[in-house]
Amino acid sequence: MTKRYPAIEPFDSGTLEVGDGYELYWEQVGSPEGTPAIYLHGGPGSGCSIGARHNFDPKAYRAVLFDQRGCGRSRPLASEPDVNLNTNTTNHLIADIEALRQHLGIERWVVVGVSWGVTLGLVYAQRYPERVRAMVLGAITAGTRREIAWITRDMGRIFPREWERFIHLVPEVEQNGDVSAAYARLLANPDPEIYERAAFEWCQWEDTHVSLMPGWEPDPRYRDPQFRLIFARLVTHYWSHGCFLADNEIMAGMDRLKNIPAVLIHGRWDISGPLNTAWALHRAWPASALHILDDAGHGGIGFPEAMMVALDTFRNIP
Repeated sequence: MTKRYPAIEPFDSGTLEVGDGYELYWEQVGSPEGTPAIYLHGGPGSGCSIGARHNFDPKAYRAVLFDQRGCGRSRPLASEPDVNLNTNTTNHLIADIEALRQHLGIERWVVVGVSWGVTLGLVYAQRYPERVRAMVLGAITAGTRREIAWITRDMGRIFPREWERFIHLVPEVEQNGDVSAAYARLLANPDPEIYERAAFEWCQWEDTHVSLMPGWEPDPRYRDPQFRLIFARLVTHYWSHGCFLADNEIMAGMDRLKNIPAVLIHGRWDISGPLNTAWALHRAWPASALHILDDAGHGGIGFPEAMMVALDTFRNIP
């Protein structure tokens, strides 16, 4: 059985208006006097699950969890027909993190991220290194167009039957172009039959490209039509814009992290996010340690415990 810290309820929670009509839900768990940390969820658009609370020693950490723009308990949701996604970009999310830090009166914190949260955490740390004590990052991503092309097109070589179904929904004239952009247009269509089918097919493909990892089971969240729509709209919005980053921006800025200690965790069976991204980041980051989990994929077996153990090493970091 995976060892984890017990379920803990927030000692504080609230909402924060961050402009552009957005309001973020946030919560704090653990000890008010503990080492501050912030948890950045994946997606974009997954929202912050209750399970993320289990990563933190409640006696040692003051952990801040929040739902990024457009998802979870934040408002408005990306599923709403009149939501403005033009004000939902990486720059906006970085500004939101800083606004939340200032709102809670935190000087420096441990930055924790998973999947998309890794990309977001790395960008935040490169722009505000003086605010970061340490980092714990799992299922490593860097938001590059190469990674996006791998997931949306190149993995069709591994799952040809499933990819053919995935691409079939895209108009034939667009099938050789940017798949995420084509899906974003389908998801923005005012016809519910079109955007609901697109959300379903996108999430079917999401489940497919993580399905080779040991112990895989379909993600139960994809059964919820609203979750599917939120998730698919936000992922395709970000990916069709290259995550709103200059390509290879994170690798180009690794010198800014040279004094920040970090633990990188990645699954050997992570087909959707191949290990070479984690390896390249580790090689460019002397203060990092890379832990490769031989029985894990993009999460799954061993991941929760590995995240918890890594966080334990930084719980008293000054």
